[in-house]
Amino acid sequence: MNSSNVTEKLSTEQQISGQPKLKRQIGVFNATLLGLGSILGTGVFVSIGISAGVAGPAVVLAIPLAALVALFNGMSSAQLAANHPVSGGTYEYGYKWLTPALGFTAGWMFLVAKSASAATAALGFASYSKSLFPGLSSVPTVPLAIGTVAALTGLVLLGIRRTSLVNTLIVSVTVGSLLWLILFGLPHVERKNFASVGVDGGLFSVGFVESIALMFVAYTGYGRIATLGEEIHDPRRNIPVSILTTLAVTVLLYVGIAFVAVGVLGSRELAEATSSSGTPLVQVAKSIQLSGGAMVLQVGAITAMLGVLLNLILGLSRVVLAMGRRGDLFQITTKIDKSGETPYVAIVAVGIFVGLICLLGDLKLVWSFSAFTVLIYYSITNLCALRLSKEERLYSGLISIAGLCSCLFLAFWVEPIVWQFGIVILLAGLFWHAIARKFHR
Repeated sequence: MNSSNVTEKLSTEQQISGQPKLKRQIGVFNATLLGLGSILGTGVFVSIGISAGVAGPAVVLAIPLAALVALFNGMSSAQLAANHPVSGGTYEYGYKWLTPALGFTAGWMFLVAKSASAATAALGFASYSKSLFPGLSSVPTVPLAIGTVAALTGLVLLGIRRTSLVNTLIVSVTVGSLLWLILFGLPHVERKNFASVGVDGGLFSVGFVESIALMFVAYTGYGRIATLGEEIHDPRRNIPVSILTTLAVTVLLYVGIAFVAVGVLGSRELAEATSSSGTPLVQVAKSIQLSGGAMVLQVGAITAMLGVLLNLILGLSRVVLAMGRRGDLFQITTKIDKSGETPYVAIVAVGIFVGLICLLGDLKLVWSFSAFTVLIYYSITNLCALRLSKEERLYSGLISIAGLCSCLFLAFWVEPIVWQFGIVILLAGLFWHAIARKFHR
């Protein structure tokens, strides 16, 4: 690293050290629930159907492989957050262990990726709400999604303790509905729906690799735990435990739901239900023909989407706060309320940005774009983890190497137009970073 980079790193460390800090008020249990609330939403209620459309029944194998990639990245994130527990996640790690440009790239990719994921959750919430409440059927999906973003932005403004309480209620309902579907759906699984796993359109298709990339995004809510590092008690112990527990619970639920959904409907019908209504698991529940089954899934999906959206706004606002502290975003985003709990300007800015992305209105397009950008983000996470000293390291460096290689490989298996646009967004961000650095010096 050259001397100018070292000087810049020192100056920015000094700048953020004098900024107001957020209180540590989250333990393992709540951190794990925040991770589950960030994951169990769009990934299970929408993206499994999207992935089934590109991989067929082989999606049930893509899910554990995506979980393995997520595990590599989760372990890298955990040891970085344990050593540097501040708001901002890989954005801050990039500055500390790599270079300002790579730190900014991580923050920029996170903002874009997770804002897209938040918009997907809002659109998914709107679709499931319209299927549950007939009175909403005439309301356009996009305005309903934007209204939901505005409402949850207001909730996050109330502070993390209230947000955590609401999240606990949301996760409880969501997990209950998913376990319900697995329990009552298993007897209705048909073996014939898995017959094409090893033929064209299955395990050996191009779509299988793309589906791993798409499903990887469905796990990455564990990163919210890292971005909240400044607010977690005993971070060196609690962050790794929370991240690994979150991943373990999630993979079991995802595999169970995918097995039931594909086994009951078939991969083609599952994909069609996703593209036509955005409510694939409701169609699975209806086909089981249990009294009230569709309603259970609709309620679970609605709470899940709310949970993801809530946690994404929470995590994104902390990255905006961190970027404002370093001068990569406007200084006004660093303002925190008198209680020391709420970066209110950052939260409002995130809400506005997510609402704008909702205007795209296309679930698959938004989700694919999120996949590319989040894979670039975690590539940088693994690069950071490789720079840890022996004293700082919690796990073998081979884990970070595996995470880096798998992320870079998967990033370019989404649709070409998606990753090409992603590169344009990345270059635009770096151009802004160069300008912001000049004005901030």
